[in-house]
Amino acid sequence: MRQFSNIALCMAAILLMVVIACAPAYVPNVVSTPMLGQQGEVVASFNTGISGFDPQFAYAITDEIGVIANGSFRDYTSDSTSNYHKHLFAELGAGYFTRLGEAGRFELYGGGGGGLLQAEFDNQIFVSFADVRYYRGFIQPSIGLVTNVAELSFSSRFVFLTLQQDGVRRACPFIEPAITAKLGYKYVKGTMQLGFSLPMNESLDFYYQPFLFSLGLQIRLNHLNI
Repeated sequence: MRQFSNIALCMAAILLMVVIACAPAYVPNVVSTPMLGQQGEVVASFNTGISGFDPQFAYAITDEIGVIANGSFRDYTSDSTSNYHKHLFAELGAGYFTRLGEAGRFELYGGGGGGLLQAEFDNQIFVSFADVRYYRGFIQPSIGLVTNVAELSFSSRFVFLTLQQDGVRRACPFIEPAITAKLGYKYVKGTMQLGFSLPMNESLDFYYQPFLFSLGLQIRLNHLNI
């Protein structure tokens, strides 16, 4: 039984390497989870992970309406190979949020944005290359808990992605569930997010990054004391 478990772990590791060892044409950014609670509240987050550097901003216009702005940037070039990855992405959104009791939160945001991505991966067995413009709309419900010390939320981001490369347009919807945990005190918290990016089409003709993982720092101003 133990030997079988070791074999399964090795196969999973090999599969993971095969999946990520490519030049993805789509890299999902960190899912924004500001968990606003009252008018005038401001949340800024700075995240780094699989998608690169992802800054985020949210502002509560009223006690129920919020706006968000998200970005993603990465510029990586290998020193020993010709492999590289560069992307720049930005999006805006707006939506509804409400408190559920003292600590509970629910939010629903929608919006869209676009960006550029260039990447090449060559492992001497196969070569993958991406040079695309991409446009993305999204609808994102989230539910969570917010206290002075910790925050925990679950999100399901529904993505409507369009890629354009060499005059060819490809469209594919994705669903991107994610769990976000934050720990600190009131105004400053460390953050961690884990999730997946799952295509809703049966077949794709481009590579994509299937995982979401990031660490970061969140700053919350005009916070509602709990």
